[in-house]
Amino acid sequence: MSASNHDLDPDSTTGVEDITDAKEELIKHCEEMWEDMEKCKNKLSLVGTETLTESNAQLSLLIMQMKCLTAELSQWQKETPEILPLNEEFLVSLGKEEFQKLRHDLELVLSTIQSKNEKLKEDLEREQLWLDEQQQVLESLVVLHNELKDQIVTVSESRIFNELKTKLRDIKEYKEKLLLTLSEFLEDHFPLPDRNVKKKKKKNIQESTTQLITLHEILEILINRLFDVPHDPYVKISDSFWPPYVELLLRNGIALRHPEDPTRIRLEAFHQ
Repeated sequence: MSASNHDLDPDSTTGVEDITDAKEELIKHCEEMWEDMEKCKNKLSLVGTETLTESNAQLSLLIMQMKCLTAELSQWQKETPEILPLNEEFLVSLGKEEFQKLRHDLELVLSTIQSKNEKLKEDLEREQLWLDEQQQVLESLVVLHNELKDQIVTVSESRIFNELKTKLRDIKEYKEKLLLTLSEFLEDHFPLPDRNVKKKKKKNIQESTTQLITLHEILEILINRLFDVPHDPYVKISDSFWPPYVELLLRNGIALRHPEDPTRIRLEAFHQ
């Protein structure tokens, strides 16, 4: 051991002392483990050759550990610790080796980061392309919105009211025209019965003094009743209604008879 100390540089005395301290600490640790193994060995000698039960499984494990530690201790006792040389050349070589390992690890990290950056770059380009497309769609919609906005014509309430008023007046005029045409048609084709013909057909029946009304008047009564009292549109058949006209209206589906009172009729609701 003294020969080795003579070969070392005088400036490296501190390093040699550190190595010596580490060796003594290692030997002390081994001695403590040896004492623990001796204690376990003594316990086993008390047990004898009895078979271990399941509850003593931990003791069996300690025995195996003791054997392993004993073999390791024996191997360490046979070997002489190698003292690392502390000259500049060795330290430079060791530093280079450590730097090479560090460089290799950093290159792996750099490669991983570059790969992630490439993927992020592709994602960014794809998202940018999508953003450009959406921006074009938005610009097109804005242009279309402005065009439609320019085409909108603001209509005042007074203008709407005047238009509705004009339409209502036109409808009333058209209604009056239809009523006039219907009246003329009914007067021409459905006149009141001739009194002389009636007397010839009813010689033995006393002539009624009731004044008959035209078919146009019957329809007007039915129409007014239908719109004025929609919940009860039936009209009582009076003596002024000429029976052939009443039958004509019923047969052609223009009028309907009351289901419970045959003396009452109503106009068919064609507008519903």
